Amino acid sequence: MTQRTEISTLGEFGLIDHLTRNIKLTQTTTVKGVGDDAAVIDNGDKQTLVTTDLLLEGIHFDLVYTPLKHLGYKTAVVNFSDIYAMNGKPQQLTLSLGISKRFSVEDLEEFYSGVLLACEIYGVDLVGGDTSSSLTGFSISATCIGIASKDKVVYRSGAKETDLICVSGDLGAAYMGLQLLEREKTVFSGDEQAQPDFAGKEYILERQLKPEARKDIMQLLENNQIVPTSMIDVSDGLSSDVMHICKQSGVGCRIFEERLPLDYQTASMAETFNLNATTVALNGGEDYELLFTVPLSLHDTLKFIPGIHIVGHITSADEGNYLVTRDGQEMKLRAQGWEQMKE
Repeated sequence: MTQRTEISTLGEFGLIDHLTRNIKLTQTTTVKGVGDDAAVIDNGDKQTLVTTDLLLEGIHFDLVYTPLKHLGYKTAVVNFSDIYAMNGKPQQLTLSLGISKRFSVEDLEEFYSGVLLACEIYGVDLVGGDTSSSLTGFSISATCIGIASKDKVVYRSGAKETDLICVSGDLGAAYMGLQLLEREKTVFSGDEQAQPDFAGKEYILERQLKPEARKDIMQLLENNQIVPTSMIDVSDGLSSDVMHICKQSGVGCRIFEERLPLDYQTASMAETFNLNATTVALNGGEDYELLFTVPLSLHDTLKFIPGIHIVGHITSADEGNYLVTRDGQEMKLRAQGWEQMKE
């Protein structure tokens, strides 16, 4: 009898590792394949960066509360973010769509207007793609191509012991925006006359529906002549993403709870939903902030760069990956949530 292994036993990251473990790179121009925010292809003095994202209706977005223009904008931006996380510049975008019968030409025009707006703002050309009919709703596959100098590409694998762990912006806002939208959807489904209550919550809604790639942070780092030792964008949550860096770099980490950047709206909404704000910051995901490491010697320089927060430091691998709470206890970081460490 053929053995059947449920995908849920591996999880997303375990499945990726399982499916890609036997890949052998044969082209001399392939510098980096699976395992980072983008693949890296050698082109002489410059290197080409390639990243792909798949977005499926009902899994990654809900059209009950996601405007099509916002969805188009977000589709493009999350791809640009991967290129910035490699210290590169996005240049071209291709877009493939699976479209069901319920969508009109006007619907798709609205979606494309969001894509084109993002391309205009970030200076990226939409250069191709494909369309097909779909029996399972709206499916989106986007591929972004970027460029970087050979000596400036930043991987997940470069973190060193004593490096500072930094993150841009604030964390958890997109997740709390999603919780708010889901709550209002539930209310609406029970009473179609109900009006959504979004007053004073515009920031977290925007972080969920219309995120931005941190091109500005990359410019600030360049202006200060800082090239991170490792970097990733925060799409799966800070806990998961710092663990990606630690795994690829062969190191451990300490993240300090008191240093996690939280916006007031995020903290307030977490309290409303009876959620732990620290857990939201660590595991919310879809923040698309930049998480990176730099040498300890740059501490004084970083203190004066607005929008960048030092949240921890890199340790040796045998010291593990832990959150240091406000009262000094260490909690083991998990891809989902965190648990208390034994004394």
